[in-house]
Amino acid sequence: MAPVTDETPAIVQRGLYYDELQLGARYLHRPGRTATEADNVLFSSLTMNTQALHLDAAFAEEQPFGQRLMNSMWTLSTMVGASVSQITQGTLVAQLGLTDISFPAPLFHGDTLTTETEVVDKRPSASRRGQGIVTLRHTGRNQHGTVVAVATRVALMWRSPETQEAS
Repeated sequence: MAPVTDETPAIVQRGLYYDELQLGARYLHRPGRTATEADNVLFSSLTMNTQALHLDAAFAEEQPFGQRLMNSMWTLSTMVGASVSQITQGTLVAQLGLTDISFPAPLFHGDTLTTETEVVDKRPSASRRGQGIVTLRHTGRNQHGTVVAVATRVALMWRSPETQEAS
């Protein structure tokens, strides 16, 4: 192993700056995440969500889907979380909002959630120098390709250091 010196490159993992995000681009976040019973019980308990559809197997068995559903907020959180390392790690100033959230199909224990993010809009911030506002559409699918969740997220992002210096 080579010794670490001042000349050894130091690479910091980060997301993409506002300037690097391409309008219309789709970012595929891999690997996926297989949902477990423990995820569902822990998340539901931590968030004080006592919904029997998440926690009571006997009750859920008698309901239309015939089994417990993954907590939809776990699905949403995991979907957004999957995008962080590729898009917003170290480049996000603030999350401004989530809208148009839907869960068109259920996610169950044992399903694998994969996420993709599309950049649907972006504009420089009019009031915050060196920053831009980006609208992202997150789509979550199970292992069969069925869409299980969609959400639109608006984020305040840093512009690249070069752009900040020029403005």
